[in-house]
Order: sequence, then C-alpha cells, then structure tokens
Amino acid sequence: MTDIRPWYREPLVWLIIAFPLTAVIGGIATYIIADRTKDGLVVDDYYKQGKEINRTLARDVAAAQLGLHGALTLDASTHAVVLHLQATSAQSLPPAITLRWLHATRAGLDLSQTLQRQKDGRYRAVFPELNPGHWYVQLEAQDWRLQGSLRVPDETVVELRAADLRPVD
Repeated sequence: MTDIRPWYREPLVWLIIAFPLTAVIGGIATYIIADRTKDGLVVDDYYKQGKEINRTLARDVAAAQLGLHGALTLDASTHAVVLHLQATSAQSLPPAITLRWLHATRAGLDLSQTLQRQKDGRYRAVFPELNPGHWYVQLEAQDWRLQGSLRVPDETVVELRAADLRPVD
C-alpha cells in the first residue's frame, strides 16, 4: 500500500515555490532600496552641458594663471570649515566663495555652501554633515575654480589646486 503524503511534505513542491518567492522578495527589496536612496537625475540637454564644460575648463586655467591654491581644514572641535587661500599674483580675493561637496558616487548627497571671508583673511563656515566615503571638493568664484578630494571621516585637511589640464600622452 502506498502512503500518500500531504503536499507540504513534498520537497519538489517547495523547490517550485522557492524560485518565484525569491524573485518576489528580491523585487520588493530592490524597490525599497530605490525608494530610499537619492539618485542623480539624467540630464536632458547634453549639448548645453557640453558647452558648460568649456566654460568650466576656462575657470581652471584662470585659477592656475592666478597661482591660486588653498588648504581646507575640517575642525571637528568647533564644527567649522576653515579655508586658507593664497594667490601668487596680486589678486584680490572675494568676500564670499562657494564651496561644493560632491559625493563620488551619489549625486543626491551633494551639498553647496558659502564661505565668508573673516578679518584674519581666512574663510569660515559651519561644517556640514557628510556621509562617510569619498568626496570631491570644489571651491568656486565667479571666474576661477579649485579642486581637491578627501575621505570622510579619515581625512581632515584638503589641498585645493587648479585642475591639471595638460594633455595626457
């Protein structure tokens, strides 16, 4: 006589159920991850952005010609960003500079803030909350730009320089 087992005792039934169930759980997890993270949007006007690249490169050349360079210090004790900016030419430095924090992989985390020039000649602002990881730092004025990068929370000083625009051989 043959024993008839209930369906839930059959391993083949569970194998057949496991594949679609895994796909459903994976889909739900993917949706949750996509919903909770901030992604950068794809740009509609590529031509306009291409023209902006040339303007940006001109700002890097201007910074190099002025001999601009600086050191950005993240002071955890006072929660301040302190910038010491120097120029080799007789360049008058602006009273305020835009500092942009650009996350290396997640554009949705990018931040922008304004640094105000103090009486001692340095620029200061409140240190923003940055997620751990690799960040690019851009210091921008109307006609020039300096760049650097750091890893949060390991590094606290960023050297800012004009981009090296020499052709690569």
